[in-house]
Amino acid sequence: MVSREAKAVCEEYGLGARELYFRGRCGVLGECDADVVNSVVVFFPPEHVQKSWDAGREKLTAERAVELYAEVCRAWGRRKLGAHDGCARIAELLERVVERAPSAGAPLFAGWRSVPLADDPPARATQLMHVVRELRGGLHANAVIAAGLHPLEATLATVHDGTPFGHATGEAIARFFNWPEPYAAPGPDVVSRRAAVEEATDDLMTPVFSALDNSESEELIGLLRFGHVR
Repeated sequence: MVSREAKAVCEEYGLGARELYFRGRCGVLGECDADVVNSVVVFFPPEHVQKSWDAGREKLTAERAVELYAEVCRAWGRRKLGAHDGCARIAELLERVVERAPSAGAPLFAGWRSVPLADDPPARATQLMHVVRELRGGLHANAVIAAGLHPLEATLATVHDGTPFGHATGEAIARFFNWPEPYAAPGPDVVSRRAAVEEATDDLMTPVFSALDNSESEELIGLLRFGHVR
């Protein structure tokens, strides 16, 4: 999403970074109103979503944006995982998970599941990781809403080591997402509910991997950890 491949596409097509992000990631929804996009991305300010989506619409059709975004994902995978011998097996296992997973409550997952997969293992594995991520993202958004948390509250109560920039506080993430400052510090109740949301998201995702038996699940974890270390 913030890779050199994504930046190259932005430069070639005269796109702002978030114009490619929203048009490319959410283009699987089709040529819809920005409010539809806002309903699924959840964690961004609606005004920012509308501005980026509408500006991107002037430069790229939704279909073309999806093609470009998918190729960015594949190219990133080839560059980062091209030397990982386990990519073919990762793709084989994740494809089974993706095929059998229910799509209820995760429209971006459903949309990305319909995008044709790359043939080469590094690109195919990475594209499938992206699809699984969209499933977890959709379920996580549902859990946040069910917990009665405003998306900004949930963001501010997050401390995340998995961002593209490494360790990040909730304030840093909120700022990156373009939420206007100043930010109110989350109280103990918000922090507690945010922690419960994370557990609920994991609980919602667990059955998805029942497409694999225990040994296959362990194998997948090992392959993904190896790829991360490499």
